[in-house]
Amino acid sequence: MEPRMEKGNEPENVRITSQLLKARTGEFDLESILLLKLRGLGIMDLGCLGECASLEWLDLSGNSISHLGPLSSLKALAVLNLSSNRITSLEPLSGCESLQSLNVAGNLLGSLQQVQSLAGLRHLESLRFTNPMGRLSNPFCAAVGYRVAVAEMLPGVKVIDGERVSGRGSELYQLCKDLDNSLQRFSSTSGVGSTELSGLSKPWVEEGYWDFRPARRSSIVDEAYKQFSEALQECQELGKRADDAISQAQRALNIRPDSSSYVF
Repeated sequence: MEPRMEKGNEPENVRITSQLLKARTGEFDLESILLLKLRGLGIMDLGCLGECASLEWLDLSGNSISHLGPLSSLKALAVLNLSSNRITSLEPLSGCESLQSLNVAGNLLGSLQQVQSLAGLRHLESLRFTNPMGRLSNPFCAAVGYRVAVAEMLPGVKVIDGERVSGRGSELYQLCKDLDNSLQRFSSTSGVGSTELSGLSKPWVEEGYWDFRPARRSSIVDEAYKQFSEALQECQELGKRADDAISQAQRALNIRPDSSSYVF
């Protein structure tokens, strides 16, 4: 079920209902939904989303969400994308005890105190508050050194805004950071403008290369294989029925293939 379009081709505000979820996923039972993509649908109210108890992967980016209350009951949720919304509080996410990766770039988080509500999430390893490629950020990201503060607040987190702060690769990241600081000091003492230096520097790898990617949970893989097997079986059955129908038609019309009848 797609949202109805208002004037100016903008989707109207949408409330998540069981009908919408069933239409998007094809699942009859909300508790059977494992992966859910609801990007850019104009969603304002999460409605009954909390009833998807088995949900493990959720994309709600590009909507108008401000309150996350229903998400607090999603104990199995591992990957959550909330970028480009209107979120001011992360407190409900403290109930998502399996959360591993969280993207809240492009929201209205005004204080580091909001991050503190994630301190009890033992599996959380990847956080994103900004995305330069999409020009997304949060108000509190304007504070100098906010990443350091987040790392101290959440010592288990390995990746912040796509940059490794602990674990494998963190030493290289720190080295690059030290080099950047040295270049900045050089530019300030030598009179070389920072704009000129930034124009010369290029990213070593593509955006998101260092992002933490949680391992796929077996239930997601099993569900994907199950759906593929069912689709393949259905295609084989349809093919068999088509062959039978053609044979019956040929017998009914007493059609005998004649090679001389073909024109090339």
